[in-house]
Amino acid sequence: MKKAPLLLLLVLALAFCLPGCSQQEKKEETSSAPAPAESKAQEQAEDKGIKAGFIYVGPVGDAGWTYAHDQGRQEMEILSYVQPSTFIETVPEGAESARVINGLALKGHNLIFTTSFGYMDATIDVAKRNKDIVFMHCSGFKTADNVGTYFGRMYEPRYLSGIVAGKMTKKNIIGYVAAFPIPEVIRGINAFTLGVQSVNPQAEVKVVWTQTWFDPGVERDAADSLLDVGADVLTMHQDAPATMQAAEARGAYVIGYNSDMRSFAPNAFLTAPIWNWGSLYTKLAEEVHNGTWKSEQIWWGMKENLVELAAFSSAVPAEVQALVTEKGNAIKSGTLHPFAGPIKDQSGKIVIAAGQIAPDGDLLGMNYFVEGVQGTISK
Repeated sequence: MKKAPLLLLLVLALAFCLPGCSQQEKKEETSSAPAPAESKAQEQAEDKGIKAGFIYVGPVGDAGWTYAHDQGRQEMEILSYVQPSTFIETVPEGAESARVINGLALKGHNLIFTTSFGYMDATIDVAKRNKDIVFMHCSGFKTADNVGTYFGRMYEPRYLSGIVAGKMTKKNIIGYVAAFPIPEVIRGINAFTLGVQSVNPQAEVKVVWTQTWFDPGVERDAADSLLDVGADVLTMHQDAPATMQAAEARGAYVIGYNSDMRSFAPNAFLTAPIWNWGSLYTKLAEEVHNGTWKSEQIWWGMKENLVELAAFSSAVPAEVQALVTEKGNAIKSGTLHPFAGPIKDQSGKIVIAAGQIAPDGDLLGMNYFVEGVQGTISK
């Protein structure tokens, strides 16, 4: 009879112990796995790593347009969450570029930069099939929910470089080696000419088209043809330093473009309108990483330091440097706009009225030459 109460006590004790042991084991199992919130945050951090891809129209060693973009790409990679990026050089514009852009998408890139105007339609087409990837197209005007555009107001330092050219020419003949007659290039020629004429109304700007972004031989021939007709200052909208080298060889002055190319023409170099892509590429990578990116059309200028005028060479007199610096500060503050009227086209017709400033839409679609330009907009 005494054994029954003892057995009952043992059964009860075991009943109380087992649930306690089971709860302890469950607690230990739970603590060894990440909490749901921690796991989700970890997944998000992994998802937001930036794997960027770049499509270039020229070689990174061109010392010009592609070189400047590649410097910006490298600056962006300083960010801890940006993986080593991919770049593909010398990709032809047009339909063929779609295959290359799509290749980057298939290889897991979540931020793709297409860095020339002729990639616009291909970028839009590939983006339609890859809604989870952010695409940024340079210099174009077409956007989508996952496609933005970006460019710089290069016409601002172009205008300033025109002031330098107008002050430095002795023959009042300035040569301009230009790639293609698209609004970007036309706008630069016009801004440069307006800068020239603001200080030297007698000077003319002669334009020769090359129909190429990067072909040193063709660019050199174009530069020589301008020197042959008496130009004593050259400038360019080209990617190779051939125009620089032509001026150096023949004792003329030259104004570069894209990057500071003075090493190619140490005696001829005056200054150069240049690009600083790093700050913009860093901003875009940060936005994609943080989930704050949205499609927009970015058009930064000297105020944002995307574009600027390179340091003057010692050939530029101090008073010219001071004048250009003053005008540059006025552009940054908004008190000077290169395309403020009255402005006439080649035929003498007023295209921007007195007291008016050309709106961005007109600048982006510019298809005429201003008074003072010698040349035609041939297609």
